[in-house]
Amino acid sequence: MINIPTELLRTLLAVVDMRSFTKAARRLGVTQPAVSAQIKRLQCLLGFDLFDKSAPGVSVTEKGERVVGEARRLLAINDQIVTLARAPHGARILRFGLPGDFIGMPLWQRLVAFRNRWPDVRLHMKTGGSLALLNEMNQGDLDIVVAMSSAKPHQAAAHHWRDEMTWIRGATITLDDAQPIRLLTRGEHCIFHRHMVAALEAAACAHEAVFTCSDVDDLTRAVGAGLGVTALPRTLALSTGSLTCEAGTLPQPADVVCSICTRTDSDAAVRDDLAALLADALRPPPHIALGGLSAKVEAIEPAGRRAPAA
Repeated sequence: MINIPTELLRTLLAVVDMRSFTKAARRLGVTQPAVSAQIKRLQCLLGFDLFDKSAPGVSVTEKGERVVGEARRLLAINDQIVTLARAPHGARILRFGLPGDFIGMPLWQRLVAFRNRWPDVRLHMKTGGSLALLNEMNQGDLDIVVAMSSAKPHQAAAHHWRDEMTWIRGATITLDDAQPIRLLTRGEHCIFHRHMVAALEAAACAHEAVFTCSDVDDLTRAVGAGLGVTALPRTLALSTGSLTCEAGTLPQPADVVCSICTRTDSDAAVRDDLAALLADALRPPPHIALGGLSAKVEAIEPAGRRAPAA
């Protein structure tokens, strides 16, 4: 063996990213048996298994993980070479949207790396609420959207993960069972608000909203001052510094799910590279230390570094 067909490597990455042979087939526009046949051919060429058949779902072997990493590098170079053959009809535009709380240095650094890899691609980024951004993607105005949901990943998700919600409060505030819980919130449109209110109502805990603002930094400053409590994903709560994580005092809100959604009719090579870049920048690590507690985050996709917001 001298060469490995790049289409086999592309099929491998689709299966790994989608965590499903069936979803990979839909993404590639082929049948599920065709995907299975390509994976089998690749394994025959390499001489070892890429997937652990004894593990549930799609689980990559140790050698398979190494192949996946090198395949991403090889295909990125391949796709850049392909762009050189295209007639220069002006720069391509890739449009993506995400909640504003994702904004931070890990994202900026990866966007710079993306621009260096794809110098002919113009990036247009906007922030907004998950539902509004998804509607824009459905209308064809955005190519990629980072969105939050309550129960399960979005059907168009190329990458997704789950994060646990936690209550946070300032060091000086005490909770009085005889008084309603004072909530600081971003409003009823926010998934964090809906999850913490649902948890309190299910436990028959009296509560009242005493402060509403759209900016999470203003919200956490008010929490730190002792105005009330709020709930955030643990990875976002980690960035609040001195705020205290509640350990069972208040009812546990439901988890949140983050999805990176893509349009199937956009430029596949560039779109998939940016989606993978966003996932690497925004996914939380599998274990986070917060307030002396060991906080586990279920990473459906491999680990990243930053928490989302609704």
